[in-house]
Amino acid sequence: MLIAAGALVAGTVTVLPASAAGTGEPVPRPLPPLAWTDCGTKAYPKLQCATLGVPLNHDDPAGRSITLALTRIPHTAKTSQGPLLVNPGGPGGSGRGMAGYVAASLPPKVAAQYDVIGFDPRGVGRSEPALDCRPGHFDPVRPDSVPRGADGERTAVERAQAFAAACGKKHADVLPFIDTVSTARDLDLVRKALGAQRINYLGYSYGTYLGAVYARLYPERVRRMALDSVVNPNGVWYEDNIAQDYAFDTRHKDLMAWVAKHDAVYGLGTDPAAVEAAWYRMREELRDSPAGGKVGPGELEDTFLPGGYYDGYWPKLASAFSAYVNEGDPAPLTAAWERYGEADSAADNGYSVYTAVQCRDAAWPRDWNVWRKDSWNVHAKAPFSTWNNAWYNAPCAFWPVEPLTPPDVGNDQLSPVLVLQATDDAATPYEGGLALHRMLRGSSLVVEQGGGNHGVTLAGNDCLDEHLSAYLATGTVPRAEGGAEVDAVCAALPAPEPEPAAAPKKAGKKAGKASGTETAGDEAGTQAGTQVGMKAAAARGLRAGTTLHGLLGHVRRP
Repeated sequence: MLIAAGALVAGTVTVLPASAAGTGEPVPRPLPPLAWTDCGTKAYPKLQCATLGVPLNHDDPAGRSITLALTRIPHTAKTSQGPLLVNPGGPGGSGRGMAGYVAASLPPKVAAQYDVIGFDPRGVGRSEPALDCRPGHFDPVRPDSVPRGADGERTAVERAQAFAAACGKKHADVLPFIDTVSTARDLDLVRKALGAQRINYLGYSYGTYLGAVYARLYPERVRRMALDSVVNPNGVWYEDNIAQDYAFDTRHKDLMAWVAKHDAVYGLGTDPAAVEAAWYRMREELRDSPAGGKVGPGELEDTFLPGGYYDGYWPKLASAFSAYVNEGDPAPLTAAWERYGEADSAADNGYSVYTAVQCRDAAWPRDWNVWRKDSWNVHAKAPFSTWNNAWYNAPCAFWPVEPLTPPDVGNDQLSPVLVLQATDDAATPYEGGLALHRMLRGSSLVVEQGGGNHGVTLAGNDCLDEHLSAYLATGTVPRAEGGAEVDAVCAALPAPEPEPAAAPKKAGKKAGKASGTETAGDEAGTQAGTQVGMKAAAARGLRAGTTLHGLLGHVRRP
């Protein structure tokens, strides 16, 4: 899109008529100044809201307009470093809640220098129009995700076809324009409306791919860019989902090993393989008798999948697992599904945008036989969520809009980009962080060694947060000596402890034993003080991690 030269003052973009510029191009509408209004919450009282009209079709800038919903925490320092746009991923994730959280989680001196901007991408949340292709698509109880014969598979295929057809019928006018490149072009109009020459950007998960695409389109308009938990650009999107299947199975095994380690609490055995076998027996029982009439095998996978994103969910998941197996009590499992797996209207919207973006962004196999063969091959090695994930993406086999060609996001024109990645991340496996680091010349890679969570900054790891804060404050990034590929390494946070209420009473009695000497008492006091400090730090990290991962969303989105 060619835009005639214009004046940029105080957030207002004035565009000269195309005919005056002699281009012959359609005349873009002027961007009105953003009208920020107070929309503060108890948690974020300084939050402000605004809307911005952007073209549905960026190649027809004078045509139909759609609306983006924005939020802002304004800078308070005398000198501003400009806007910091934040995105939680998805695709389909609402980002309006991110502005307050990021501003509150950064060191005050750093946050004060930025206008932190959250936004609902096109089609999402309070942006208009918001997609909702087939309300209730995930209502329980769904057919077992693992096909049981030709009839079971046919039922699931027809369900995927019905979703794709419903999208095509309900949103035919907008589906061709719900894609990553269009969203990246939206971001540039947000930049213009903010009156900024360049943006700063913090993206999580799919937000890393969105950021990389924006940087490829507008490298001169990127000031600083931090990318956390990185999508592999080489696998968009079919191959990336297969990589997820293996990684989530490994992460599920990590949870089973953690449950076995805490057998004294959960009573499911000390052998991780035996614990995992008990989980699959539970899954099988739920086929014939869904917990609470709601949690069948697919819903069980939906419930435990968030544990692959964030281990802070493990204690409650383990308690529900234990109660079902050892006590025959399905109520905690039903409650866990309602907390972690149940789809509401926001989830329906998020899934609609997820499919719209991923199915449009890149080509997917159109022959269902390819899906069947690949899914059974992967399921044989990684059974936890392979078929569940296949059905989640299956509408792309029947999508009513032709796919685009993903852009090459390789870039040698940027200031240093900060890439942050956990080694055991399931949603965006480690190879993706390495791949993008290699594609962005001059980028710096910070690794959380042994970490399995997805979304690692502003989630309780002080080491990672220090790298992010230093980068946003000064633009400096760590550099490895000797040309090593990884520029800095942070230790992972420890795995969570079982919830205190679940711990055996005898553990409390053991902890309360006193020593018989003054020296031993001093040592015990010091040790107790250290444990209190560690517990306080762990609790602080848990609060931060739980809040962040709630904002990122965990409905099987990369």
